[in-house]
Amino acid sequence: MASRRKKGMALRRKLDVLRKLTNSKSVKKKSVIMDAFIYICKLKLQIETIRKEYLHLLNNTQALSLSLSLSLSLSLKKLLVAILYMNEVKVEKLGKGFQVRVACKKGQDLLVSILEAFEGMGLDVLHAKVSCNYFFGMVAIVEAHQDQAIDVRDVTQAVVKAIQKQREVGTYSSADVPSFS
Repeated sequence: MASRRKKGMALRRKLDVLRKLTNSKSVKKKSVIMDAFIYICKLKLQIETIRKEYLHLLNNTQALSLSLSLSLSLSLKKLLVAILYMNEVKVEKLGKGFQVRVACKKGQDLLVSILEAFEGMGLDVLHAKVSCNYFFGMVAIVEAHQDQAIDVRDVTQAVVKAIQKQREVGTYSSADVPSFS
C-alpha cells in the first residue's frame, strides 16, 4: 500500500515538472503528455530551422570568400583575410613560450594544418586542449626549440595562414552541421 502511494506521488511530481516545463495548463495525465509531445515537436522544428540557417550562413560565408578571391588584388585580399580571421586567433607571450587560442569554424584537417605551422616555425607543443563539437577550438602552449627569436605576430600570422589554407581547401555541407533528430 505504501509503495503504491509513493509511486503515485512520484508520478504526480513528474507530471507536475513536465507541466511546468511545457507550460501546460492541463490537469489530466493524458493531456499533459500530449502537450509535452507537441512541445517537443515544436522544439525539433525550431532546431531544424536554426540548423538550416546555420548551414546557409556557412555557405554564404564561403561564397563571399570565393567572390573576394576572384575580384581583389593579392595584397588587399591578404589584408581582408587577416582582419576577418584575426579575432579567431589570440597569441600571448608566456615566459619562453606562447599561449595560442584558436576558435573558428570546423574544417577538415585543421588541427594538422596548425600543428604543421608550429613545426615549420620550430615550435614544440607542450600542452594542448582541442574541441571540435560544433566549432573548432584549441588552446595550446608552445615553446621555441632553442633560442629562436619568434614574435607573437609571427605565431599569429602562421596560425591564421594555416586556417586560411584549410578554408580554401575545405567545403561545407550538411554533414558539417550537427543533426538533433
